[in-house]
Amino acid sequence: MKVGFIGLGTMGASMASNLQAAKHELWVHDVRREVAKPHVDAGAQWKDTPREVAAAVEVVFTSLPGPVEVEAVALGADGLVSGMRKGAAYFDLSTNSPALIRRLHALFKDKGLHLLDAPVSGGPKGARTRKLALWVGGDKEIYDRFKPVLDAIGDQPYYVGPIGAGSVAKLVHNCAGYAIQTALAEVFTMGVKAGVEPLGLWKAVRQGAGGRRRTFDGLIDQFLPGTFEPPAFSLKLAHKDVTLATALARELGVPMRMANLALDELTEALNRGWGARDSRVAMLLQEERAGVKIAVPPDKIQEIIKQDA
Repeated sequence: MKVGFIGLGTMGASMASNLQAAKHELWVHDVRREVAKPHVDAGAQWKDTPREVAAAVEVVFTSLPGPVEVEAVALGADGLVSGMRKGAAYFDLSTNSPALIRRLHALFKDKGLHLLDAPVSGGPKGARTRKLALWVGGDKEIYDRFKPVLDAIGDQPYYVGPIGAGSVAKLVHNCAGYAIQTALAEVFTMGVKAGVEPLGLWKAVRQGAGGRRRTFDGLIDQFLPGTFEPPAFSLKLAHKDVTLATALARELGVPMRMANLALDELTEALNRGWGARDSRVAMLLQEERAGVKIAVPPDKIQEIIKQDA
């Protein structure tokens, strides 16, 4: 297939190479022409503007730093919107603003053009090895049509939902990761200051319940189905454990902002009279604040688990 690729940075360069390895014809552009040399040497064609790339291909991908760059490439004087042929498709692989991608989608749709958001996850190593997730939002029919091209970029393309859904999934994933990173920094500094050697501490905790399970798999037993009885681990016991941990941190003089926030949540849930329910019941407090109801049918969850298996 004739494919355009704009943005040959750390991630984009590898994803473009994956497309070439899959024998797609490639047209490329970047603000730094020199970074395109490996792709041109491998048979890609250079174009001086995004518009020229778009005019030559059936589908175009962008991998850019953020919303400002995406909007410029999409709508600028020599942007994609002025070069794409009617019926062509544009997938934005960047981590982007859902509001912007939805606005661009409406503008492109008015011109008979297809735009989908498709942010990726896997980092530079995943981009090099094609071990990438692509979370796609937009028209399902267009996703299906170009899935063979998406398969050349990463091994886990997944249709999330309507336009913007892919970007929302990416932001949920990344924000969760950095919140967890902050919590891990807290508890590890506490553990080391309490006298446990860092490597020994790491070896110990990675064999615990949290260490042995994929991060988001922890949602499937209680939070996603909205089922908190019978408890796997009661709220009153969780409250006791976090109370002990934050008390230790105070003894050691270790700041624990994230842990104390967690303790506040558990305390509020305990004051609701939920002590005998599963400890994950405290997550309902955030559902209330956000004004959403998360509970989904357990059989639907099991279908997804079986598909993944």
